[in-house]
Amino acid sequence: MQQIIESMPPELINTLGFETIGSGAGYTHGTFFGLIGFVLLVIATTSWGSAAIAGAEESGHLELALAHGVGRGQYAAESTLSILARLVWLGAIATALILVLNEPAELDLNPGNVIATVAALTGLAFLSGTVALAIGALTGRRSVATVAGAGIAVVGYMLNAIANQVSDVEALRAASPYAWAYQHNPLRDGADWGGLLLLWGAGAVLAGLTVVVLRRRDIVG
Repeated sequence: MQQIIESMPPELINTLGFETIGSGAGYTHGTFFGLIGFVLLVIATTSWGSAAIAGAEESGHLELALAHGVGRGQYAAESTLSILARLVWLGAIATALILVLNEPAELDLNPGNVIATVAALTGLAFLSGTVALAIGALTGRRSVATVAGAGIAVVGYMLNAIANQVSDVEALRAASPYAWAYQHNPLRDGADWGGLLLLWGAGAVLAGLTVVVLRRRDIVG
């Protein structure tokens, strides 16, 4: 595997984060955490976030729920908790599967590092979900919320990829949620508490913003 990677253009290797794919941690990060798992969870949370408020408003379900005594703040908070609960469940499944495969696949992964990396992945996905939720509460348009939720993930990935390519713009990582999650390689080196704080803190702020915005905006039935 390492020989195949070394035959590829260095720019492509750096962009995909495949520099250490010959190791167990590098392979697991390059194939799941940095690519497949990242894409699938962002798609899921963006869909949940855009549907919870904006989608419900477009279909008329939101106005109906509010008319039956459900508070706006309660609706926004419970929508956030719903996304979070599903993410925690998926994260637990991912952790269990990786740990089950750890020994048979000879990945040599530290279980604590696996948990830390799953926390980073789910935090990254939670950020996309809460962006979609907040923009949906602000605009009432599911398409706009979907673009925003997916956009933060795509832009974050691109900023990190550019920083990997050009050493003069490494500061771009400071604005990349993808870099907040993976810059310090938690699967190999353990939890990056600063990155986790940024990811989950930003998600919490957006969740609070969703409550404020939904309370103040007129709902279009």
